[in-house]
Amino acid sequence: MRVGLFLNTQFPKGDCLADYLPEMQEQVRLARDSGFHSLWFPDHYLTGPLQMPQPMLLAAWLMREAEGMVIGPNIRILPLLNPVQVAEESATMDLLTGGRYVLGVGLGYRETEFTAFGVPITERAPRLVESIALMRRLWSETEVTHHGKFYTVDKGSLGSTPFTPGGPPVYVAAKVDLAVKRAARIGDAWLIVNSDHLDTVRRQMGIYRAALAEYGRTPREFPIARECYVGSSHATAYEECRAALRYKYAAYAAWGLSGPVTGDDDVSLFGKPFEAFVKDRFIIGDKVSVKEEVARYREELGVDHFIMRVQWPGLPQARVLESIRRLGEIFG
Repeated sequence: MRVGLFLNTQFPKGDCLADYLPEMQEQVRLARDSGFHSLWFPDHYLTGPLQMPQPMLLAAWLMREAEGMVIGPNIRILPLLNPVQVAEESATMDLLTGGRYVLGVGLGYRETEFTAFGVPITERAPRLVESIALMRRLWSETEVTHHGKFYTVDKGSLGSTPFTPGGPPVYVAAKVDLAVKRAARIGDAWLIVNSDHLDTVRRQMGIYRAALAEYGRTPREFPIARECYVGSSHATAYEECRAALRYKYAAYAAWGLSGPVTGDDDVSLFGKPFEAFVKDRFIIGDKVSVKEEVARYREELGVDHFIMRVQWPGLPQARVLESIRRLGEIFG
């Protein structure tokens, strides 16, 4: 099994972003030295008042700290972007990492972002499918002519050849059944998102594997993203990370990922008490209990790459570093 670090790049209003740059460097270095396999960056636009620098620039800046690790976005909101831009960007990242770049993509869900980019949200699925097909051609063909529904290229070729023949792998995030089937058909892996309940993922894994068999495809791996905190004590771990996690998921709810947030810490988030929402979604505990949970996920789902986000806005750096160290020991 492999472990990856899903880097937190979101910070509270009023904080100085420059102060967090050395902390991110320290986290990536520790993850690398602790044997982490991969490093991932989230992507959003117009997130204020929550602060969030852009992922690809951060990834390029942190690349040297992550030397030897697989690196990529989780996820680029592909329907917002021109696939020629993403193909060029990805080919360069693949070159700079020596073939250790993975392009994670997804549909997106925030109306604010689609409105700002002038893209109808109803077009997001067909745009994603056409974009992936066009990018694969650009990575693998000497000259491309493409006249699609949304994008046009006339006798075009990329300015940077990918290090990886045929281009980097494309992992596709998906939350609903139809999208899971699409990930099996067009992706090199299905990226299971952080917040989906284990019961949902278990059912959808069956859908995914059946679709793989139907399309005659074999994924590169079975990754899953989870929120994870590894404390020194199982009894205190939840309380140590609770406020930061709730802050993060309150932002998600405000952005329209699910239902509204109401009240304070002990009241509802996504229509249920926060502690009930966390159960079978996040992996929180001490080393022993987290190791048991990882084994349970592995046994029940067949996943083999755990992409762990171990920090959320407001969680102190010391606790983040301890979680990274302990995860390295669990997966070592």
